Amino acid sequence: MSKRILVAVDGSDAAIEAARFAATEWPEAAVTLLHVINPAESSTGAEGGFPGAVEQWYENAHARGERVLDRAAEAVERDVETRLEVGRPTRMILEAAHGSEPVETRGADDGDGEDSEPEASGDGIPFDHVVLASRGRTGLSRMFLGSVAEGVVRRAEIPVTVVR
Repeated sequence: MSKRILVAVDGSDAAIEAARFAATEWPEAAVTLLHVINPAESSTGAEGGFPGAVEQWYENAHARGERVLDRAAEAVERDVETRLEVGRPTRMILEAAHGSEPVETRGADDGDGEDSEPEASGDGIPFDHVVLASRGRTGLSRMFLGSVAEGVVRRAEIPVTVVR
């Protein structure tokens, strides 16, 4: 059975490096890139009180998530699957890692501009390993914002690699 690696990506350069690390460290493994849209971010910003603001925020966050996944997939330079979820990042990474059904999946672009069908991901099969980046927050920002990497490391039931 081939290994399945889940790589959480957030658009940062560190996350791109984590994706590259996973692709080179496990060249034969199936790699899935996961981006999580955090709904807690929708209440921030100037548009929070206007009708339709949440829908507009979600559309923008979804488009940004697609761009994050596309950028990470291009940087890896091999076939990968991508997955876009909505929820709290730590929880969604753990749920995906442990085999929850995806809200939305997209396969790797097969060269004709169309996304191919995902092969193994999204069928409730747990991943064998999680890879994610650490932004290295310290002090008050870490205390108030928490650490996704730390939360995943503490609660994951599978191996986790944190790339810095």
